[in-house]
Amino acid sequence: MTSICQDPGKSSWPELMGTKGEYAKEVIERENPKMKAVIILQGTGIPEIFICARVLVWVNDYGIVVQIPVNG
Repeated sequence: MTSICQDPGKSSWPELMGTKGEYAKEVIERENPKMKAVIILQGTGIPEIFICARVLVWVNDYGIVVQIPVNG
C-alpha cells in the first residue's frame, strides 16, 4: 500500500489564489480526498512541521487566500 507521502496526488492549487478560504478548502478536499485543508490567518505562527496530508490555506483578514495552497 502506498502512503500519502509517497503519492500525494494533486499537491498545489495556484488557481485558488484570491478566492475565499472556505471555498478553497472545499475544492482542495474534493479534488484530493487524501488531504485535509486547514485555513490559517496570515501572520499566525505555526510549528514548521511537514505533514503530508495537510494543506495550509493562508487567508487575510477578509478570508481571501493570499498564498498558493500546497501540501505540507
